[in-house]
Amino acid sequence: MERQEEKNFQGEIILSPRFNVRLDVAITFNVKPESETFLDEVPPVQNSPHHELQPAVDTYAEWDTWETVNAVKDAIAEIHNVTLVEANNDAYLKLKELKPDIVFNFAEGLIGVNRESHMPAILEMLQIPYSGSDALTLGICLDKSRAKEILTYHNIPNAKFLVAHRTEDIKNVRFDFPLIVKPISEGSSKGIFSSSLVKNTKELEDEITRILNSYNQPALIEEFLSGREFTVAILGNGDDAQILPIIEIRYEDFPQDVVPLYSYEAKWILDTKENNFDVFECPAKLDKQLEEKIKNTVLRTYNVLKCKDWSRIDVRLDKHGVPNIIEINPLPGIMPDPNENSSFPKAARAAGMNYNQLIQSALYHAAKRYNLV
Repeated sequence: MERQEEKNFQGEIILSPRFNVRLDVAITFNVKPESETFLDEVPPVQNSPHHELQPAVDTYAEWDTWETVNAVKDAIAEIHNVTLVEANNDAYLKLKELKPDIVFNFAEGLIGVNRESHMPAILEMLQIPYSGSDALTLGICLDKSRAKEILTYHNIPNAKFLVAHRTEDIKNVRFDFPLIVKPISEGSSKGIFSSSLVKNTKELEDEITRILNSYNQPALIEEFLSGREFTVAILGNGDDAQILPIIEIRYEDFPQDVVPLYSYEAKWILDTKENNFDVFECPAKLDKQLEEKIKNTVLRTYNVLKCKDWSRIDVRLDKHGVPNIIEINPLPGIMPDPNENSSFPKAARAAGMNYNQLIQSALYHAAKRYNLV
C-alpha cells in the first residue's frame, strides 16, 4: 500500500491513501424519481399501514441523483471492479449472489424510522464488509432525540429539547421562544421550512400539527441557537480521523426575507446551481480558540456515537459562543458538481482532494477496518 502526500490549504500534509489491491466493490444507493412532483405512494416514514396518497415536495430529498451515483461509480472504478445495486427489495438477493469484497453504501433507505439501517443490517447478515457507520449508529443519528440524549449524557453541548407526540405536549415546554420545530427522524432539511422557526405558542401548535400530520412522526422542539453555524466533515477512524476545513453558513448573506435556517427552501430552492447563492465560507474565518473548541466537540461526538469512515456534523454557537451539536450526518451528501454547494466535497476540495480522491479515501478507510488493504 502506497500513500501520496498532498498539501492542504494551510500547507499541512494530508495523506491520500492508495490501494494495493483491486477489489470487487458493490455500490448501494437510492435514486430520486425523475419527476419533481409526484404522488407519495411509499412514504419513507410510514408508521401506520393506513396512509393517504398526498403530493410531496421533499419526500425523496435524501435520495441521490443519477449524476451523483455515476460520479461515485466512476471514482471507485478508477481502482476497483464496480457493480451498482439499488437499495430496493431486490438488493438482498443481488448482494447474496454477488458476494463483493466490500460495499460502498450511501443508501438512505425506503421505509420507516430505521430506513438508513436497512442496508448495513442486510450486509451484516450476509457477512459482507461495507463502508460507513453500522446499523445502530445510523438509526440513532436519524432519531434526533436519541442522539441528543446520548450527547447530553456525555456532556456534549446541544440545544434544550422536547419531543412532542401530540399538540398537547407543548405544555411541557420549559424554555423560551424563539424555538425551532422539526420532524424527529428526517434528514436533508426535510420538514424544516421557514415556518419551523416559531416565536409564539400559536406558531408552535401549528408546526407540531403540520409535522404530526405530514410526516406521521413526533416533532422535535428545540431552543433556537442564535449564533454562527458551521458544518464539519470528518474522514477516517481512530487516530487516523481528520477534520477537513470547516465550513460556515453565513446567514448575514441570506435574502432579507429568509429566516436564518438552512431550511428546505434554502437548501433545495435557493441553493441551486442556477442561483448565485454564495453563503458558504470554506475555510471558515475562526480564531484558534474557537476552531479548537469546534474540532474537539465534533470529534467527541463522532467517537461517542461510534461513527465510522466519514460523517458530517453540524454545529451552531449558543448565545455564549459555545459550540452546540445540531445534527449528525453519518451518510453525508456527496453531490459532485461544485456549483451545488455539497458540503463534504467542498471541504475536501479545500483540503486538496478532488472528488474521486474523496470517495476513494472513504472506501479506503472502510477497507482498512476490515483488513482488506
